[in-house]
Amino acid sequence: MKLPTLRDVGTDAKLLLIGIPVFIWTMIPIYHMFVFAISPKEDAFTGKLWPTHPTLHNFSIVFHQQHYFLRDFWIQFWNSTVIALAVGALTLFVATAAAFSISRLRVPGGRAVMNMALFTYFIPAAFLAVPMYRTMGTYGLLNNHWSLILAMVTIAAPYAIWVLKQASDKLPVELDEAATMDGATTLQLFRLVYVPLMMPSLVAVGTYAILLAWNEYLYAFLLLSKDTDITLPVALGNFLAADDSPWELLMTTGFIYALPPAAVYYAFKRYMVGGLTAGAVKS
Repeated sequence: MKLPTLRDVGTDAKLLLIGIPVFIWTMIPIYHMFVFAISPKEDAFTGKLWPTHPTLHNFSIVFHQQHYFLRDFWIQFWNSTVIALAVGALTLFVATAAAFSISRLRVPGGRAVMNMALFTYFIPAAFLAVPMYRTMGTYGLLNNHWSLILAMVTIAAPYAIWVLKQASDKLPVELDEAATMDGATTLQLFRLVYVPLMMPSLVAVGTYAILLAWNEYLYAFLLLSKDTDITLPVALGNFLAADDSPWELLMTTGFIYALPPAAVYYAFKRYMVGGLTAGAVKS
């Protein structure tokens, strides 16, 4: 009896053969984080696949801020939320207006400006951290949430503009002409025609900007210093400053912090792939 070869396996089966190992490999760190979170301190490093005495006590400590490193947990969680949402909103505003101007209004020099903005990605973000710190200090924005918001918008906007511009180029020009013939102003064309048609890409770009700001550590560490101003990624880093770090609380806090972006992603995942790749391949 001849054994089936990989060539005989269907496309769906091949995807499963590749996808299942990748999924398991990806979930292993998340699983161990969860195991740490439900383990008592004395059982955290036993190496068992499941704790002998699982408990939710660590979650209770985090929720009630019953540890030195967690005394401002909810304030820092709120800081992260506000900054991420502000970055998403401002990035969408800047990128949508820029893409509309470049693609639909054909503003002179628009493509050159977009290409110059994309050129910034040739420079690693870490190299721009010190100049950004000095700039924010010059304008008196250090230890202010606006410093991190503006820094993250600066990082997210070029890619957002490029994605929205490519998606905008796919929209039929006849729609603009028909709206103009009906007496629509530029603002009405933008608000009533352009934005509704671009909604999938706008949701994808907004989600991208929110997740980028939510996970940012370097700029948050440099630009914010007060315990009541910092975001949770920086606060999580403070756990490692102790000689005897409470790893079970660190993993619990990290697990809680990972839930909102996971929820955001799964809520808008149908927009993410289509929205971020819209216009990537020209017909």
